[in-house]
Amino acid sequence: MNYLITIKNNQNCFKDFITRSTYHSNAIEGSTLSINETFALLFESNYCNIENVSPREIYEAINHKEILNILLDKIEKREKLSKELLLEINQTINNNIMYVGGYRLGPIRIVGSEKKFPLPDELEEKMNNFINNYNDLITKDIKMEDIAKMHMNYENIHPFPDGNGRTGRLLINYLLLQKNICPIVIPVAIRKQYMEALENNDVEKLTKIFVNLQQQELDRINDFKA
Repeated sequence: MNYLITIKNNQNCFKDFITRSTYHSNAIEGSTLSINETFALLFESNYCNIENVSPREIYEAINHKEILNILLDKIEKREKLSKELLLEINQTINNNIMYVGGYRLGPIRIVGSEKKFPLPDELEEKMNNFINNYNDLITKDIKMEDIAKMHMNYENIHPFPDGNGRTGRLLINYLLLQKNICPIVIPVAIRKQYMEALENNDVEKLTKIFVNLQQQELDRINDFKA
């Protein structure tokens, strides 16, 4: 099965993947939009019945759909990761929310986390290494453990002032679909386990989470094909 073609050409599968990817990634970061509201917003242009949500949450959903569409096209063109593409991803995520002109210019902390992240003057070198290692994975046979390590490495750098989690999760499926491997959607229901694995640098736990999610996604895609 060509997963990219299946997702793009099956409208129900496409809408389902875009909606769930957008809803769950944003919900992990605190968005209060429901999954039904997310679908209505993205595919029915229905703002009327969406109440008690901030303009930021609406922009987050619209922006996430936009960058997903961009990335699906870039995967089809076999475009590798670059600093320019990373900036495009993060800028699109933050469109109409905040201006992001490049890597962060100051230190960063995550509320509740004990992690310390690289200082601004370290980011260029660390991100160049990350991009090179990411593109190396495109040329190799990979396992889900490699995806887990890549994701953890990115989140441990946290190169942007905001939107790092969303950007990191998009990079997971950008790589998987480049390799014609079934993508994953990390549900908000397992946010605690996911965040604990990242906080503790627990590659084994994160790998198990990703393997389970991949099987669930494969079953879902096959149901849409049936």
